Amino acid sequence: MQNLMTPNSLISRTVMRRVRIMHAVRTFAPVLSASALFMLAVWEIGREVWVAKVFENMPSYADLPAIVSFFGSAFVNTEVVVQVLSILAFGALVWLARSFALALGESLPVRRM
Repeated sequence: MQNLMTPNSLISRTVMRRVRIMHAVRTFAPVLSASALFMLAVWEIGREVWVAKVFENMPSYADLPAIVSFFGSAFVNTEVVVQVLSILAFGALVWLARSFALALGESLPVRRM
């Protein structure tokens, strides 16, 4: 009697293709959703704030304490919508970095002890 589940059988190839697709979706869906959220938040900030004027009014790049003070003051004195979008963009950036690191860690062959 012939074995129906050989490695080259149609069923085996179909199942493994679906498994690979689901693995790819589970790996990269958080990265794609975090980047989409980040892009949306930054785009909305760009609609609410005249970004060129912010960089025009910013102090010199060499003066780090003045830059921190400037952005802190700009954040506190801006509209609530921009504050929420800024926090959302920062959170999405952190989520993106975490998701990317996890996806990269799963795809790299690492020997665990």
